[in-house]
Amino acid sequence: MSSAARAARTARTARPSRVSRGVLAALAALTLGAVGSVGAASTAAATTVEAGDGDGRFASCPTRSELPAGADPAQWRCEVVVATGHLRLGSVEVPISEPMTVTHAEGRIDGEFHQVFGGLEAAALRVPGTPLSVTPGYGGSFDFLSDEERMGELGMVFGLSGPGLPRTCSIGSGAEPVGLVLQAVGEPAPGEMPGIEDQRFALPGTSGCGPSGRVLDRLLELPSPSGQNSIHLDGTRFIRAYTELS
Repeated sequence: MSSAARAARTARTARPSRVSRGVLAALAALTLGAVGSVGAASTAAATTVEAGDGDGRFASCPTRSELPAGADPAQWRCEVVVATGHLRLGSVEVPISEPMTVTHAEGRIDGEFHQVFGGLEAAALRVPGTPLSVTPGYGGSFDFLSDEERMGELGMVFGLSGPGLPRTCSIGSGAEPVGLVLQAVGEPAPGEMPGIEDQRFALPGTSGCGPSGRVLDRLLELPSPSGQNSIHLDGTRFIRAYTELS
């Protein structure tokens, strides 16, 4: 992709949510129990290499015992990406206003690249104008070895919460996670990484939502095909060598 094309994509203006007032009212009615209560509710990155961990930033790094057999700590490091951005799921636009943190370890064993996932932490994100919240979560698969085609891949589950929705309600599941193929966007400054986004992932219908599932699918326009959903992240990456981890 040319520099001009990347800059044009990065400079795009977020489109307003396509959820009408009628849909917002229906969502409110749904989650407040009018459609049957089913129980209680449940990178763009500057790269910083840190030797200290005074604020516990590296607490989710896999321990040395969790690294693959034969891993030499001198050849391994832990990476922590802290990012905010924007999420579009079906018919709703959700600002990622609270930082999302993704942690993993990587290194080589006999010259072969290996990775170990550490964790994905994210706050519940309120869907504007509705009583619903979306919580990004790990879907059980990842690959952060970048190449010419992508920055990495990440399976995700988007939990849905609100009055009257069960704790199991989500978009995507462990059996059918939402597969992201993350692309670099924008021209980074020296020493920084580009923005990260995926505008091509598809979404399944909701799962684990009980009788409310069909209503949520209709209101959120799920399943949603490729091209109707997107995620964009900007943040900071922190790196620590395993020789500095206890």
